[in-house]
Amino acid sequence: MNTGNKVITIEVLRYRPEQDTAPVAQEYIVPFTDDMSVLQGLQYIKDELDGTLSFRWSCRMAICGSCGMMIDSVPKLACQTFLRDFYPNTVRVEALAHFPIERDLVIVMDDFMEKLDSIKPYIIPEKPRALSEGEYLQTPAERDLYEQFSSCINCLLCYAACPQYGLNSNFIGPGAMALLHRYNLDNRDSGKEQRMPLVHAEEGVFNCTAVGYCSEVCPKKVDPANAVNINKTESASDYFLRFVTPKGACK
Repeated sequence: MNTGNKVITIEVLRYRPEQDTAPVAQEYIVPFTDDMSVLQGLQYIKDELDGTLSFRWSCRMAICGSCGMMIDSVPKLACQTFLRDFYPNTVRVEALAHFPIERDLVIVMDDFMEKLDSIKPYIIPEKPRALSEGEYLQTPAERDLYEQFSSCINCLLCYAACPQYGLNSNFIGPGAMALLHRYNLDNRDSGKEQRMPLVHAEEGVFNCTAVGYCSEVCPKKVDPANAVNINKTESASDYFLRFVTPKGACK
């Protein structure tokens, strides 16, 4: 429905390091139609009202994960959240929680990128394979084992929702653990033994306090809380098996 005559107030938490010592709120009056997303509202602000506003976006289709932000204190994708759902109230938009702010709604992602790199998010084959040997074959059933966890788009909403990550940024976190689990379940991969030390580590899965909000806010229904819980079980099993299994037999 195209109403054409409604306006909504978007309050943006601004931070411009060259002039602000701390984030400050700034309000904008934005005309909108019922099919407009929060992202489109921000684009209207940047194009028509204030070209200095900074935020990340790319696909506008909930695929790239770039436009994650706090919308009325809830981690959401701005492209997937509609202004009509907040009208006639003011909608408050802030940078994702638990991350340093680079500028306005843009966060510093370095910590997550280091965590992502640490879990080796790629297939590690058992042995080198020449192209002439053909592709690694996989059945639909084998793919189904990890397909849910492969849907992660690195939007970081789960990290913004995770109270433990907010308290301790050394915690590996739900997103990285979901992707670690994805590769460990892939029958083409032989890197599980290299990844499990991260699971067992002091800042690994047992840092999770089982709130489960990470899975609630996930836009792709990955269920990172389930990945963490499964790996808690595996980690505990590995620990106790050390006492009953000959050294080198348990992997």
